[in-house]
Amino acid sequence: MLVAGLATGCSSAEQPAPPPVTTYELPARTVRPDEKPLRVPPMREGETEFTLIGLTTGIETLIGSHAEWKAKGRYTRARLVIVNNGRTNIEFDARRQLLVLSTGGTAVPDDQAMQIKRQPSAIPLGAVVRVEFDLYYDIPVDAKPTALRVFGGPTLTDMKDAESIDIPLP
Repeated sequence: MLVAGLATGCSSAEQPAPPPVTTYELPARTVRPDEKPLRVPPMREGETEFTLIGLTTGIETLIGSHAEWKAKGRYTRARLVIVNNGRTNIEFDARRQLLVLSTGGTAVPDDQAMQIKRQPSAIPLGAVVRVEFDLYYDIPVDAKPTALRVFGGPTLTDMKDAESIDIPLP
């Protein structure tokens, strides 16, 4: 018995490599003419994963299907992919996502801009649901965005969704 245990413990046989992870091949999409594509690694807040994929700054006016709206300062648009990796639904509140500014303050998504560009204010995310959309902020002309502070939605360990993470902007 002892010899078998020693023989197993001293084995020099290599462990087989784990099989490669199978992934979806998502087609590439053209970046909008005024947008800077970002290569920021995904970040998690609770069971919600955020990937910031595009950023546009210095937008003076937004044009939608029913309105044209001038910024008080300059609009910033953040293109975001969100995945609910949890086993339950969450209510993702787009209006809680904050743009952190170089001036030390934060900005909330601009209601008029979000409506003109027909972006949702809240999104129910089912288990393992992925969604991509834009957030629009009207920030002072002298401010620069430095991070996106994201809240993933209520979870069993954070029922009030009080925790957040900052995604640094390049």
